[in-house]
Amino acid sequence: MHFAERHGLIVIIALGESIIAVGVGVLELPLTVPIAAAALLGLAVSVALWWLYFDVVAPVAERVLSRRQGVERVRLARDSFTYLHFPMVAGVIYLALGLKKVAEYVGDASHHSLTDPLPTPALWAMYGGVAAYLIAHLAFRLRNIGSINRPRAVVALAVLLAPLVLGRAPALAALGVLAGILVALITFEVIRYADARAAVRAELHHH
Repeated sequence: MHFAERHGLIVIIALGESIIAVGVGVLELPLTVPIAAAALLGLAVSVALWWLYFDVVAPVAERVLSRRQGVERVRLARDSFTYLHFPMVAGVIYLALGLKKVAEYVGDASHHSLTDPLPTPALWAMYGGVAAYLIAHLAFRLRNIGSINRPRAVVALAVLLAPLVLGRAPALAALGVLAGILVALITFEVIRYADARAAVRAELHHH
């Protein structure tokens, strides 16, 4: 449905902004290994968030919405694509703030790029943004199909609490841990839910 696709585009635009944020953070600086590493890790996080939304979540939500009628469809559309998309987009915006600060820190000669930790607000923006995005996914699934994705719930909690442990970690390491957590989640889902994902794709292709 075009309605669902348009909201998917909003998520894509927000994720694009998060990628641009890394470049903006180091626009005037020469390319160095730490800057390149920050850019690649930031890209990995953004691509991971894209995959988590568009691999199954978005197609299933679109299918569920298409099967509803009348007032029930209007309410589902309002809840799913207005109320629950807002924290997704807001989460990505906060992530972008954190990514920009990481890029600034690893590129700024006044900082010891491989040892200085991120300022606490930037660390919480980066991790809290991703946590908000994942929590919105959980609520989105609960509203659409009435169940909780337990692996994502565990990861959302881990991401939410991680800044308490990573407060003194170097900026690049903090970003690396976040990227690692998301890649691990995706790897788990690809392996664990291979049959379910294939079934969803087959049904969507059939329609």
